[in-house]
Amino acid sequence: MTGRTLRWAIGPGVALLLLPATSHAHLVNTGLGPFYDGVSHFVLTPEDVLPALALALLAGQRGARAGRYTLFALPLAWLLGGLVGLALPTMSDAPALTSVSFMALGGLVAAEARLRPEWVRGLAAVLGLLHGYLNGSAMSQAQLGTLGLVGVVSTLFLVVALAAAMVVGIRVPWGRIAVRVAGSWIAAVGLLLLGWSLRGAAS
Repeated sequence: MTGRTLRWAIGPGVALLLLPATSHAHLVNTGLGPFYDGVSHFVLTPEDVLPALALALLAGQRGARAGRYTLFALPLAWLLGGLVGLALPTMSDAPALTSVSFMALGGLVAAEARLRPEWVRGLAAVLGLLHGYLNGSAMSQAQLGTLGLVGVVSTLFLVVALAAAMVVGIRVPWGRIAVRVAGSWIAAVGLLLLGWSLRGAAS
């Protein structure tokens, strides 16, 4: 088995081991107030971090213009969706939908899909509204309020800015390949998460 084949085999296996038996909202009380509780919520929730990271990688692949669109469209849509979730907290968890976002965005990154910047902006709006709503609903139940949501969106802005800028700046071919591999691993995690959620629903 070659080194490359071994890495491809180990990556999804490690992702499987990292998946929890049950999905939790990770609404940790940091003791520092709602803003930092929101920061910790985003950082400790793979269901939010990985799709946002995949979208940032995709935007970076498509260039600086797509990166700028995503940098502002995703946090804004996330904030709007979160405010709706705070006001109408009907659903705080949707594993099937989040799994699809993992697989779709990770697959687009792995394929280095040649999307127009406007299409990337549209994906950012859809992802932001969906995950923002789920965040807002969870925070409403935990009584973190708008300040907690602002913590999430602020962290999201930093993640997208750093990841997209990093990919835009890549010039060597092996760097572009590494980004595509990261996308394939995110898609694999989404597939595993979907299977896990379906297994939980059937049991």
